[in-house]
Amino acid sequence: MEAEKWGRRIRAFRKLKGFTQEGFARELGVSVSILGEIERGNRMPAPALIEQIALALKVTQEELAPRQEHD
Repeated sequence: MEAEKWGRRIRAFRKLKGFTQEGFARELGVSVSILGEIERGNRMPAPALIEQIALALKVTQEELAPRQEHD
């Protein structure tokens, strides 16, 4: 569930910033298949990769993080 939320946000920010999946994967130094797995929510990005994604998208990690749901 958490990986799915991260993936949706990463994909949304990537598209907003005008990156293709291929171009963004190249920028991060990961394969397109790994980025695809993350964006589909099948893989949780490691903390170091989250930091790298935020830098590449020029957003803070807090902006990139999924919103916490409060009961």
